[in-house]
Formats: sequence, C-alpha cells, structure tokens
Amino acid sequence: MKIGVTSRSFSKNNILRKELLKNYSNVKFNDTGISLDGKELVNFLFDCNKAIIALERLDEKTLLELPNLSVVGKYGVGLDKLDLNAMSKLNIKIGWKSGVNKRSVSELALAFMINSLRKLRHCHEEIMRSNFYQVQGENLSNKIVGIVGCGNVGKDLVKLLKPFNCKILVNDIIEYSEFYREHSLINCNLNELISESDIITLHTPLTRKTHKFFGKNEFSIMKKNAVLINTARGKLVDENELLKALENNHIGSAAFDVFYEEPPQNTKLINNSNFIMSPHIGGSTKQSIIAMGIAAIESLDNPVDPISLIKFQ
Repeated sequence: MKIGVTSRSFSKNNILRKELLKNYSNVKFNDTGISLDGKELVNFLFDCNKAIIALERLDEKTLLELPNLSVVGKYGVGLDKLDLNAMSKLNIKIGWKSGVNKRSVSELALAFMINSLRKLRHCHEEIMRSNFYQVQGENLSNKIVGIVGCGNVGKDLVKLLKPFNCKILVNDIIEYSEFYREHSLINCNLNELISESDIITLHTPLTRKTHKFFGKNEFSIMKKNAVLINTARGKLVDENELLKALENNHIGSAAFDVFYEEPPQNTKLINNSNFIMSPHIGGSTKQSIIAMGIAAIESLDNPVDPISLIKFQ
C-alpha cells in the first residue's frame, strides 16, 4: 500500500508526517514546494493506492490515468475541484470531514470586517507615506451583517458576532430553522439580504449555480458604504464587476481571501485602496492545519462513495 501526499503544507508539517507514518510505512510526500497539476500530478500519484490532496484538481481525465488509485483523503473541506461522479464511476472512494477548519475561516471573516470598517489598509498606506493623521472608521457593533451560506462556517461566525450585538440576516438553500430561532437570525431572500446589509460575507460552496452569482445586479443593490467579504471560493464573485463597483464608489470596500485565479491576476483590483486581501489563508492556522491533516489521515481508512457528497459540492 503506497500513499501519496500532494499537499505542500501537509508535507512540510512534521506532526502530520509522523502521524501518517504511524499508520503507513510507504509514503511519498510532495517536498518540492511545487503545486502539482496535470501531468505532474499524474506522475506523482501514478503508483499510489491512496492519496491525500488539498487544492489539486482531480477531473475525469486525470483519474483515468491513475489506475492504482482507490482512495482519496481530502485535506480541507472544499470539494469543487473533485469530479465526484467520475470518482464514483471509477470506484475511487473519498474520505472527507466537513467543518474541520470552520473556526479559522470564521475568525478571518471577523478580522476582515473590523479591518475594513477601520480602514486599516488606508491607515497603513498613509503612514508609509509619512502622512500621520487620524482616519475615521466605523464600529462593527450594531451593524447589519448578511451571511450568505449558513453551514459550518456561517454558523460559527454567528457565534463570534454575538458580543457585537449585530442584526444578522441569513440566506441558505437549506433551512436551519432551529438554529435561526436559537440565535435570533432573520432568514430572508438573497436580494433582501444584499440590499439591507452593512456587511455581506460569503460562505457558500462553489457550484454551477453559484459560479459568479455575485455580480453586476448584486453590486447595484448594495448599500453605498457596504463591505463585501469572501473567504469561501474566488469564483463566486465576478471580479470585473467588483472592480467597477469599487472604482465608481457603488460600495464601500471588499476583503477577499480567495480569488478567481490564484495568485490573483486582476492587478487593478488588488491595487484598489478599498480592497484588502490575504493569500487563501482561511484554513491555514496552526490549529486548523493539524485538525485538517488528522481528519484526512483518519479518512483514508473510512472512505465513502463520492456520490454521497455531491450535495456538499
């Protein structure tokens, strides 16, 4: 039994390496520091029976070139880069655990809220230009926060927002009625959430339906000083329309951890003074890396048919 670990962050984590080697003696780690894709990914996994992957893409073409692969353990929670139908057809099972990095993502979303409202990018840039003066920002307390997607991260964010006494609007294709009642949340349609919120934060999976679902229409009905936060998936947002909205002052600011292309290619967007960003670090705290890694290791021995996870994709 040979295990291939394609993830770079898993491979360079000594705790996770040791934990995996307790269970498997024949392990191949990605120590190159290079993101594997296409032929490089196939060459790396060709002789592996099981794999631990992170952001690597496994489409049907790639899977057909991996005849020995029987189990994929997912390091992280996103499933959008996996062809679950093809995996099921080829009898390749998947190990996956939802919500394992929810606290690290929800804390980043909270940090983005405060960062944006207090205009910390602008403050930093002004001081670097030797312009030292007080910049007037806004409190997070008592703001109206719209959470699009109330799954594991969305629910955790609701709990983090409690001390700020925010009015919280939620929208999800799944009805979490009991949770909404317990936390006094207001369930509303997407347009109502967008038009009424001071802060909109995205926590929904990337699917065919949500691809670029936040675009020109959505920006046109946002409040003029509203903040858009995306710590979910970059392709949820039409970045060209976001740039227009920022340049024309149709919205206040935006804060993204994820981008349509990574590294981001939209230089005008990332240089906009009302845009703050981080390099896809939502799940990359020391604590969440260990939690995701242990979950991936354990999942190698408890995989399921990928078809059962399509509802999460």
